[in-house]
Amino acid sequence: MTVWKAVQKMAPSKNMAIIGSSAGGGLTLAMVLKAKMDKLPLPGAIAPGTPMSDLTGAGDSFQTNALVDNVLIAYGASCDARAAMYANGRDLKDPLLSPVYGDMSGFPPTILNTGTRDLLLSNTVRVHRNLRRVGVIADLHVHEGQAHGGWYRDYTAPEAKETFEEIARFFDRHLGK
Repeated sequence: MTVWKAVQKMAPSKNMAIIGSSAGGGLTLAMVLKAKMDKLPLPGAIAPGTPMSDLTGAGDSFQTNALVDNVLIAYGASCDARAAMYANGRDLKDPLLSPVYGDMSGFPPTILNTGTRDLLLSNTVRVHRNLRRVGVIADLHVHEGQAHGGWYRDYTAPEAKETFEEIARFFDRHLGK
């Protein structure tokens, strides 16, 4: 939030985007929720990738993609242990920890990316549905056979090039509007 407040002095927020994925995607969503709460200007668009948007373990892909996702592996692995330390005993349904439970009305246009083997596939789909439910422009791209973050882990992969081109086009359409 300190950085977001500082960059407001550099350019209009409608000309800025925030991008992150995994934990960074969850933080992107939480930052927008917090900016809304604090009545700060929101970015012109966001790309939270495949966000860690629900720390409670809800979502079908935690079961169906367990041991299929070769990055996050399974719910309860080290990633979730670190998330529990980050939560520090707070309610895991707190929208600033698990943004999928927050009010996403008024969010900026959002582009999400995930894979069919991603442990966070369901979380990404749930965020997409929540955004669409409240009328937010939201694109969802699902990559065949990709594990968590597969679309950005190898910049030489065709999926990476395609995805970043999609994000760039999305930002071109929505920034500065």
